[in-house]
Amino acid sequence: MRFSVKQILKAAIGLAAVTGFALSPANAAEKKDFKVAWSIYVGWMPWGYAADSGIVKKWADKYGINIEVKQFNDYVESINQYTAGSFDAVTVTNMDALSIPAAGGVDTTAVIVGDFSNGNDAVILKNKDKLADIKGQNVNLVEFSVSHYLLARGLESVGLAEKDLKVVNTSDADMAAAYKTPDVTSVVTWKPIVSTILESPDAKKVFDSSQIPGEIIDLMVVNTAVLKDNPKFAKALAGIWYETLATLKDGTASKEAMAKASGTDVKGFDEQLATTKLFSDPKDAVAFATGKDLKTTTERVSKFLFEKSLLGKDAKSDGAIGVEFPDKTVFGDKANVKFRYDATFMKEAEDGKL
Repeated sequence: MRFSVKQILKAAIGLAAVTGFALSPANAAEKKDFKVAWSIYVGWMPWGYAADSGIVKKWADKYGINIEVKQFNDYVESINQYTAGSFDAVTVTNMDALSIPAAGGVDTTAVIVGDFSNGNDAVILKNKDKLADIKGQNVNLVEFSVSHYLLARGLESVGLAEKDLKVVNTSDADMAAAYKTPDVTSVVTWKPIVSTILESPDAKKVFDSSQIPGEIIDLMVVNTAVLKDNPKFAKALAGIWYETLATLKDGTASKEAMAKASGTDVKGFDEQLATTKLFSDPKDAVAFATGKDLKTTTERVSKFLFEKSLLGKDAKSDGAIGVEFPDKTVFGDKANVKFRYDATFMKEAEDGKL
């Protein structure tokens, strides 16, 4: 779910090469075959299980279509492939959907709000137990990732800003080892790395994503042109999602399979689920997608991305990219709406109309 500066640069290069293709009308037509990209993260594991267990085929057959679900080991590559038009849908965070496909000109619609991080992401200090103690420190994190956003929100809460410290870009693969070195005194990262670091007696969690609930969101998004001409595809996706989540209970084969596929055991998977607000009930997902807090979050995320020059080279403000909500109100440029939240299909799942 997360990415590095190198990957962001790769994404930017990829966008420059593919945007012209992605914006072509080739996607905008009724069709039968669809491709979905997903990557390993606790909130997205249901997609792999759904494909392996036959749930994907069941719902695709119901609507007379074919759906291929492909796992990517490289999260940003999955977004690049979606942006290029090679895939019709992709699992992505709200922040990344805005900064990569939408910023690249690809009109994108979130049709499923799957979950939000509710403690999976954390700020950890060495031998200090207050967030304010981070002032003046070097902070190791994956730059421009949701960790960077979490840090910014945390600093706001104690009257600090990024200028009060120094960000040190560090690969997630190196984070746990880096923490054990004497020079590293502050890190921002995500589970399961958080759990590993907190095993050290000197590690103190001073801020986490449960303190900014609903701001780091995991989505299933669809190319808007594809969605417009093929609503059956989104209906099938919603059906797949909620049927699969219904299997995710203690002692079930699905949970064991998802845990194994994500490289952990059921205990480790449960630990990640405990700090993930998973919207198993479509009613809760609809309420979240139509609530006013999502609009506030979108403004905050857009501001962060603009400050980091991640809304596109021509962006003149944090509202450069218009974001449309289920009630059809828009944050930002109404003439440049490239990201949308649509509760239609979650609502149909809630009402039993899929």
